[in-house]
Amino acid sequence: MALSKRELFQKRRMRVRNKLRKVNAGRPRLSVHRSGKNISVQLIDDVNGVTLASASSLEKALGVVGKNNVDAAGKVGSAIAERAKKAGVTEAYFDRGGFLFHGKVKALADAAREGGLKI
Repeated sequence: MALSKRELFQKRRMRVRNKLRKVNAGRPRLSVHRSGKNISVQLIDDVNGVTLASASSLEKALGVVGKNNVDAAGKVGSAIAERAKKAGVTEAYFDRGGFLFHGKVKALADAAREGGLKI
């Protein structure tokens, strides 16, 4: 029986996350979620199970509400880098989930790197 599109995405997401956990133990995880209308990112401490910082294109302060393009992803990436600095985090590992690393996801990661977050 063929797997559905959602099941394939879930398998890919867990494969990526489990590989990253093996080599990046102890560092916070920068987790990205991209939907059809928005993009969001969280800085998660898996050891304690808490979210240290987050940013989303839904926030009015970023000025990209309802937009899901490369520019919006760049602004969200810059915002998470700034908030990570305030939380005292300088490096994290990038968890792209099941999303391919190009376009919006790549723009978010590049903006976070330019903002001073080592990923």
